[in-house]
Amino acid sequence: MKQNFNDTILKTIKGEKTSHTPVWFMRQAGRSQPEYRKLKEKYSLFDITHQPELCAYVTELPVQNYQTDAAVLYKDIMTPLKAIGVDVEIKSGIGPVISNPIQQLSDVEALGTIDPKRDVPFVLDTIQLLTQEKLNVPLIGFTGAPFTLASYMIEGGPSKNYHQTKAMMYRDEATWFKLMDTLADMSITYVKAQVEAGAQIIQIFDSWGGALNQPDYDYYVKPCMEKLISGIKETNVPVILFGVGASHLMETWHALPIDVLGLDWRMSIKEAHEKGVTKTIQGNLDPSLLLAPWPMIEKHIKEILNQGNHHGRHIFNLGHGVFPEVNPETLKRVSQFVHDYTQR
Repeated sequence: MKQNFNDTILKTIKGEKTSHTPVWFMRQAGRSQPEYRKLKEKYSLFDITHQPELCAYVTELPVQNYQTDAAVLYKDIMTPLKAIGVDVEIKSGIGPVISNPIQQLSDVEALGTIDPKRDVPFVLDTIQLLTQEKLNVPLIGFTGAPFTLASYMIEGGPSKNYHQTKAMMYRDEATWFKLMDTLADMSITYVKAQVEAGAQIIQIFDSWGGALNQPDYDYYVKPCMEKLISGIKETNVPVILFGVGASHLMETWHALPIDVLGLDWRMSIKEAHEKGVTKTIQGNLDPSLLLAPWPMIEKHIKEILNQGNHHGRHIFNLGHGVFPEVNPETLKRVSQFVHDYTQR
């Protein structure tokens, strides 16, 4: 381990004593940072993610600017899909757009497999550059969860209602479960390569899993999640699971072999604790509050930190990602306040 390496977040996940509550922000890299916006004048997201030096710079920047206790790899959950034959393009103002959506079993059977060293060497090179040379905090790698990835692959892009995704799920179980299994296998291979390259924590983004009720999630999604998480756990790194609008899935998610349960702002840490959550909790300031006056922000942070302290194992984060309008100075102030308020 490097000299002066800050392993606070790793200790928190293990339940060990720390000097303060660790903090990082989802989507802390890019978007709201002026240095990143200047880069985007010259480089596309594709350009940045495919150049390890540039990508490492963007990943490391918020750690330097905000003094966060972890870095999160600057990548998109769509990154591994091209390797298996998904024609995906990230369009500005829209998000991922897929020109060959999944419609039937033969479409799933036509998908290939990923070889990370062959297909995404730029991801692995970026991780190695960060963990071997640049960072003094743990690097969080990640993958999209099968349901969330499938929703894009079936809908052809972002959706507000997931009608086509659910229709396939209900109508064609053979295609659905084959797709879930394929995506779980892809993610296991992709994540294991990230860990081998140096990632020390993995977050699974089941961003849109909350679109399902609990019985449907348990039947149609939980089996592949168990497979995915168990596969990742073979690497002996901690796993964080996060989704939006998924408080009703908390019981199902808590029963999975994860180490950290990420909460959005809809359920308080106190509520989760009272409902039996014993694992480390991550979250969960409403990102919109970052535009509020500082006294209001501070009030809400204190409430979250007090509840997290009572729970005993807490990583401070937002209930979703940083958005472009957020002032970087506000994030810096939040990080400093979390560290100072929880100094032990």
